[in-house]
Amino acid sequence: MENLIFSLNATLPIFLLMLLGVFFRKIGWMEEGFASKLNTFVFRVALPVLVFEDLATVDFSQVWSPRFVGFCFLVTLFSIALVSGLSLLFVDRSQRGEFIQASYRSSAALLGIAFIENIYGNCGMAPLMIIGSVPLYNIFAVVLLSVFRPADAGAMAEAGDAETPKDQPSARRLAKRTLRGIVTNPILIGIVLGLLWSALRIPLKGIPLRMVSSLGAVATPMGLMAMGATFDLKKALASRKVSIVAALIKLVGLSGVFVPAAIALGFREQELVAILVMLGSATTVSSFVMARNMGHEGTVSSSVVMLTTLLSAFTLTAWLWILRSGGWI
Repeated sequence: MENLIFSLNATLPIFLLMLLGVFFRKIGWMEEGFASKLNTFVFRVALPVLVFEDLATVDFSQVWSPRFVGFCFLVTLFSIALVSGLSLLFVDRSQRGEFIQASYRSSAALLGIAFIENIYGNCGMAPLMIIGSVPLYNIFAVVLLSVFRPADAGAMAEAGDAETPKDQPSARRLAKRTLRGIVTNPILIGIVLGLLWSALRIPLKGIPLRMVSSLGAVATPMGLMAMGATFDLKKALASRKVSIVAALIKLVGLSGVFVPAAIALGFREQELVAILVMLGSATTVSSFVMARNMGHEGTVSSSVVMLTTLLSAFTLTAWLWILRSGGWI
């Protein structure tokens, strides 16, 4: 019972905030446009400030872990390869790019930081997990969505589809744009600045610290409510078969394969929770945005985002209960 209470305390506040966003959307207090702008603010300002504060105020030597970052990098690489192989067995080529991306690409920044902060009081190892996984998320998303782009995407553009630009960027231009996006990613910038601040031992206290803390404190509640406000159950029911399989892989399959490996290698506490979130959290909303911008229909992506967001409340609670019961967190 104690382990179950621990797991519920870690997950319920997060998903209650998301439900609050759904409620605010229903009563008209948080419309789609407002929620979109709120998401942009959280991604560009609040979350980067939050990770910067957590890293800048601790000893660099205690934070940096090449072994942990390397593990996250390799597991992300293997996850993409595994899902790509599985997609060849039963997924239509026109849906394969969306299926693969939605199956491996986690909401590592928002949900990852929220979970670890809710359990341990700070974002802990989440920034290092982001360093090891997010660049690969973006690079392979471009490659896969380009390789498995639907054959009729060009025809849709010629027909004047409002959702599909006529002049689709080439794979080379998309790759450059993605690499530029990685370098200019606000959260990654916040991580790098925080690590440098800590390594240089620059003091952060007084009024600057209070201002940074106040700004970073709004990241989790605002981000989760905005995510809830954009939730649409109807979209989650589209493309059921492929979407359900992708959601199961995202929430259960990858964690079932790689979390035991992490335990065997000695990862515990914050490291293990960060690995769990990297593998088993909801699919990020940006997977839908990227799929649409690269000529895909986007139905599979949006369905998996919605399904995993809804179901991860239960699966993450179950995973935390298992890890807590085993004495690993």
